[in-house]
Amino acid sequence: MDPLFDLVGRRALVTGAGQNLGERIARTLGRIGAHVVVNDLVETRAQAVADEIIADGGAASIALFDVTDFDSVTRGIESAGHVDILVNNAGNAGAAGWTGDGPFVDTTPVDWAPFFAVNLYGVMNCARAVTPSMIERHWGRVITIISDGARTGEVNMAAYVAAKAGAAGFTRAYARELARFDITANNIAIGTMHRPTSDTGEATEEQAQRMKEALRRYIVRRPGEPDEVAGLVAYLASPLGAWVSGQTYPVNGGYSLAL
Repeated sequence: MDPLFDLVGRRALVTGAGQNLGERIARTLGRIGAHVVVNDLVETRAQAVADEIIADGGAASIALFDVTDFDSVTRGIESAGHVDILVNNAGNAGAAGWTGDGPFVDTTPVDWAPFFAVNLYGVMNCARAVTPSMIERHWGRVITIISDGARTGEVNMAAYVAAKAGAAGFTRAYARELARFDITANNIAIGTMHRPTSDTGEATEEQAQRMKEALRRYIVRRPGEPDEVAGLVAYLASPLGAWVSGQTYPVNGGYSLAL
């Protein structure tokens, strides 16, 4: 293993890691030596990913907690042991899936709340829980998956975009505050990702059409693959990422260039 990417002896918590992008991030970190704590709300999903990491020769355990519940997060992380690397992945696809939260004028605070609960408060809850032990050991990495919509804005997704933009701002403030403890914090802003969209793993006709329309706004006219994001997570978590903090990296198929 290249020592520049060696995470042997480090513990990495990946939230929402039971499927899709979170699963690939967890497995990638496991392959470069980290003990991966797989978080999910569903035990069978979390255990399946942990078992895959172990079968690949890595080390893993599971932590079942809801990122929106501060007490649940605190208990879950305490039981999981110290965390060197936190990947805030839960909620990256947005609570609204394909449809967004609708025109802003038609929404109310009741509609906004779930987006903020997962995508902003979930990030802050997890960061708050892991930071004391990172300060004690004078080392840490916090990597938050946000949406490129937080940088560009999206129609009919005001609450989701606002929550993700809030998470990006939190990361910058956190990076400034914790740098003296050798703790870095960065965002990865993702575009449209390839992921299963039904129980069969195939997109419905309506979903396929939505995807086709969305990809017209990308200069690389295909959805992103989870491993293409996981590779950047590995870099930011590794010793090579020590001088990078407070940044937002777009991994988006050139979406912002095509606007």
